[in-house]
Amino acid sequence: MDSNGLSVFSTFSVRRQAKRSLQESRKPVVAEMKARQAAKIRELGYALVDAGFLTLDEQSKALGLARSTTWTILTASHKGSGLSAAIIKRMLLSPKLPPRARRKILEYIADKLAGVYGGSRTQRRKFFERVRRATPEKPRTVKGELVTSSSARFVNAKAAFNE
Repeated sequence: MDSNGLSVFSTFSVRRQAKRSLQESRKPVVAEMKARQAAKIRELGYALVDAGFLTLDEQSKALGLARSTTWTILTASHKGSGLSAAIIKRMLLSPKLPPRARRKILEYIADKLAGVYGGSRTQRRKFFERVRRATPEKPRTVKGELVTSSSARFVNAKAAFNE
């Protein structure tokens, strides 16, 4: 016992209880973040419907994704960490993506990078690096064809050779 009349064991018990209450109080916060993330992804689905893409086939073609991937995303049954940079890249590079849906995807990226949906600083930095590499600042076309970063050198060399 110390001078306050508390034993060493009761001090540990208080610490353990405080730690447990912190963990319990974080659960609603995590659930709230995941709910916000699912709501933002649902907004993407609403944007597609508003643009006239009513069936799953039309929506998957507009997003540039497979039907199963589109279904998983739009029903908000995707994995807990949200949309991956690779999926975001495929959606943003889709020529049929409506402007409002593109805006929703860009808002999702900004929110995810700001930590609105959770994730450690390291996870958000890695996501940023992947998205930065995945999304072109401005889509480039040469003679009506979309130029990706992997084919840009070839197209530039070919264009210089032909001129």
